Amino acid sequence: MLVSAFAPCPPVQSRRGHAAAIYRGLTGRWPEEATIDDERDFDTHVLASLIAVAASEEGPLHRALGLAPEELSALVERRFPGADGLLADASADDADSSDPDPDPDLDEEAAMVRDLLLALRTRDSEESVWLAAMVARRALAPNHLWEDLGLRNRGELTRLLMRHFAPLAVKNVRNMKWKRFFYRTMCESDGFVTCSTPVCSACGDFESCFGEETGESRLARARLRSEVGAVS
Repeated sequence: MLVSAFAPCPPVQSRRGHAAAIYRGLTGRWPEEATIDDERDFDTHVLASLIAVAASEEGPLHRALGLAPEELSALVERRFPGADGLLADASADDADSSDPDPDPDLDEEAAMVRDLLLALRTRDSEESVWLAAMVARRALAPNHLWEDLGLRNRGELTRLLMRHFAPLAVKNVRNMKWKRFFYRTMCESDGFVTCSTPVCSACGDFESCFGEETGESRLARARLRSEVGAVS
């Protein structure tokens, strides 16, 4: 069971620490130790993973998550009381960051994915709104979507989408890669045909749409790099 579901978490000292340490600061556990049988614990794990992986990157934290600063503050206050150090450090980064202005094209693209998720969400809740924005923003990153959400595997991403965006998730009957599925759904809703062949199995891009999404999580890799660095 995650610590933060019941008590204030230990304060996070710096968002520039590695992602796994940030996750541990938020929840009291390393990512691989998280138990997620309970739905609230699962949501806490997802949110901590998102914050941790985004906080380990350069640039303002709220921007990396696709949230307004006040939305990020509300999320952390609700789910991770005691993580004031993380917010304080992120605010300082926002004030002093040399990060370039947001790319309007990327913002527009993220907004389209967010609107798709919002239109097909399971329930009308503030956390679903936050998750739609965060998933959409992280979908612009280059890795598998589950990796750039900081999750441990694709199965956790599927569970997240089935829990919060079930009307959309159930349409992925052929188990297409989620990022590809989002964009294909948006194109089809606008009347565009995205595929060069009518049968997926005959398409030269089959592996790009349906291939395996395996690998080690970004949080696990970050922890390993930190431990190796400490020994060397």
